[in-house]
Amino acid sequence: MDLIDAIKAIDKSHEDDVLHRLTTVWGDNLDKDNILKEYPRPQFERDSYINLNGEWDYTFSNSDVIPAKSTGKILVPFSPECILSGVERQLKPGEYLWYKTILPKFSYDDNSRVLLHFGAVDQRAHIFVNDKNVGSHSGGYLPFTLDITDALLPGGSENKLIVMVQDDSDSSYHSRGKQTLKRGGMYYTAQSGIWQTVWLEVVPKTHITAYRILPDRDLNHVHITICTNGACDVSVRVLDEDGAVTIAETEGTTTPDKKGRYSPDISQKGTSTDTYTCSISIPKPKLWTPENPYLYKLEFQAGKDKVRSYFAMRSFTKKKDPKGNPVFFLNNKPYFLNGVLDQGYWPDGLYTAPSDEALIFDITEMKKMGFNMLRKHIKIEAARWYYHCDRLGMVVWQDMVSGGSSYAKPVVSYLPTLFPNVFGRMPDGPMNYRMFSRQSATGRKEWIHEMKETIQALINVPSIAVWVLFNEGWGQFNASAATIIARDFNDNRLIDQASGWFDENGGDFRSVHNYFRTLEVKKDKYDRAFVISEYGGYACYIKGHSSVDRIYGYKKYDTPQLLTGAYKNLMNKTIAGLKNKGLAGAVYTQLSDVEEEVNGILTYDRRINKLSSLKK
Repeated sequence: MDLIDAIKAIDKSHEDDVLHRLTTVWGDNLDKDNILKEYPRPQFERDSYINLNGEWDYTFSNSDVIPAKSTGKILVPFSPECILSGVERQLKPGEYLWYKTILPKFSYDDNSRVLLHFGAVDQRAHIFVNDKNVGSHSGGYLPFTLDITDALLPGGSENKLIVMVQDDSDSSYHSRGKQTLKRGGMYYTAQSGIWQTVWLEVVPKTHITAYRILPDRDLNHVHITICTNGACDVSVRVLDEDGAVTIAETEGTTTPDKKGRYSPDISQKGTSTDTYTCSISIPKPKLWTPENPYLYKLEFQAGKDKVRSYFAMRSFTKKKDPKGNPVFFLNNKPYFLNGVLDQGYWPDGLYTAPSDEALIFDITEMKKMGFNMLRKHIKIEAARWYYHCDRLGMVVWQDMVSGGSSYAKPVVSYLPTLFPNVFGRMPDGPMNYRMFSRQSATGRKEWIHEMKETIQALINVPSIAVWVLFNEGWGQFNASAATIIARDFNDNRLIDQASGWFDENGGDFRSVHNYFRTLEVKKDKYDRAFVISEYGGYACYIKGHSSVDRIYGYKKYDTPQLLTGAYKNLMNKTIAGLKNKGLAGAVYTQLSDVEEEVNGILTYDRRINKLSSLKK
């Protein structure tokens, strides 16, 4: 074991650091009149679309009363903490952040409803239209929708939208991922408020509220469930990738029993639901792979409501390879997952990429490096990121967002890193809730609820192969029970129950993190596939492209040339050798630098690829 490197990597907070003002090329060329204007939800697309991104009024206050005056302008959907917002001020626990804007004029009639969509607001939001409270939402990572029709003023009157936000960050048990009020090491600047696109839709009174697409394991059929807020005629068309040729269609679907196999719990909250299902045969299906990411297009019609979507024919399973090793199978063939850890942070936008092109850049750059999988690390992305993984061909391992009270780092981080066989096996049941920062029953209930909502929100994404439930014991509890709940979705995906340590012997993978020891593959007595779900972490500081002059990483190299040599040796000898011994997948740390952490392949500003000579 490299004990010296392990000791140097002990996490410390440096909240007093003033970060260098790094920007990306997309942030430098930002068009404030066209901020993230692309349709934000490509798998649930209608013709009606009114984007509300842009400059809004904002105010910080210590009161829950709507303020009379605004402080200035904030560029939505960038959080107030980030450079691109134009604010650069931290929302503290106990404070209120108020947003205000006037809705653009649009037309609708008595047979329509007006829906207000938020991609994500961190953490708690209360929404007012013309000073009427139209709803609220808790949880900083998930999309939500409000019907605001009844609060709108008649005729051509101006309609005022106000959003009030509070954020406890890591001062409470709420899910927050790597956000912290005391940044440093592997924990990063906390952000808050609106951080994904806000938009309006005008829909028919009776409309589609949710749907589910499930490719069958036989790779010849796709099962589709559609939920509406009232009875109507429903039809489905499957088209080719270009939308030019109809592959299959159904004139009407049948209403199943509420406990039907393909009827998910995806009904819109607070509405009655009619559910329709169909099973469609796909002749000579074109299978999705990272090398050939073929997508079929879908068209739903429910009464007068028309929705466009897409899906892929693919299967993700765990089976034994010809040598008898349990490994990952894609479309019933062994497939090695060469992955990279993706934190989803940006120096000028924090959680929010400055443009659609920026999202595309990260994915395509990693494909050029030979990776076929991204592990989205304890963050839920904007829907367009998943869309680009789908169409460009990138398998996704999706982490649940971690929460819990303040972590006992010696127990959940340092000791398991140094002595995994002794301290990495602590059970996560009631007797150890306090050790795992999960003593709050309300917090445990909230996390289970958000895990379900995460799976529901992302269940139709073709590229997502694995749900990662817990990471390194951060807020972990009852992992075996959480695995059962995740399995109940019957979505034909695999589960990484506990990534790193505190393995509860469940899920489909024995998932280890190894930065300081010789990498190895161990047989699992529960017949799970063996993955190294974090390794590498090779750090290289690039002057002028790092947030601080301090270096945090797991093994340090002075130049990109030295880093490249070490990386090539790691990949071409160590990882290649372990593949022959049954390694099912490996996740290199990481895609980009983030603030103090400089172990990225890309610099934090994405201007330099430290391993550029290895691009394919």
